[in-house]
Amino acid sequence: MFKTNRAEARPGAETTTLIAAGTEIRGDIRFTGRLHIDGKIEGAIRGEGAQAMLTLSEQASVIGEVQAPHIVVNGEINGDVTASERLELASNARIEGNVHYKVLEMSAGARINGKMVHRTEPPRQLPKPGEAPDAAPAEAGKA
Repeated sequence: MFKTNRAEARPGAETTTLIAAGTEIRGDIRFTGRLHIDGKIEGAIRGEGAQAMLTLSEQASVIGEVQAPHIVVNGEINGDVTASERLELASNARIEGNVHYKVLEMSAGARINGKMVHRTEPPRQLPKPGEAPDAAPAEAGKA
């Protein structure tokens, strides 16, 4: 009779976990979906899955390695950062460590003390002379 617009419960689907200001965690964190940090973390943070997104607010502080496909930083990180897809550094971002990224957006005022390493796409195999690039064999015979 009544329908709801609730999303089906899928692990990591549009879920957001909040670590509030005043909260301190010592230990590694693994997450799916979205993780928003306002507090302090001492340990590695790893976002798992293609949709994982980590956001650090202005008051957030992390001591440890950070890895996720999409990372937004406006706080402090003391450790290496690896964003397999996109890294956004807001004006108050402070990173003491190496930064590995595919796409980088950096606002004026953001600071990095470490190496910046661009991760490129894996090399593609060029077609052999006379072969059509990326032609599907099943469709090649259809006219």
